Amino acid sequence: MSSNDSLARLAAIIETRKPANGGDPGTSYVARLLERGPDAFLKKIGEEATEAVMAAKDADHGGDRQKLVNEVADLWFHTMIALAHYGLKPADVIAELERREGTSGIEEKALRKAQGRVNNAD
Repeated sequence: MSSNDSLARLAAIIETRKPANGGDPGTSYVARLLERGPDAFLKKIGEEATEAVMAAKDADHGGDRQKLVNEVADLWFHTMIALAHYGLKPADVIAELERREGTSGIEEKALRKAQGRVNNAD
């Protein structure tokens, strides 16, 4: 079983939790975040990103590396809620990562920057 399968299963569960799909904000954390709108889940993404950074810094100094795994899991989970809100799936992110495979990060960043200049000139 691939990690992509695990992400797809979690994404499917998140879809069922959307209030528009019958998710109950009274009993579902995901439904509650989605009902509150982007500010709620985007704030959680920021919090989880900060916690992941702090866990990584702690791991640099002998802290529990599992804490980093836990915080990254929380970050991924909340970003998956954002993807669902915007009609996207983990497969969309994986496809983008696969598209970038074999391309230097420096080259990729330069390409995106150049594309941004072209798009802004239009």
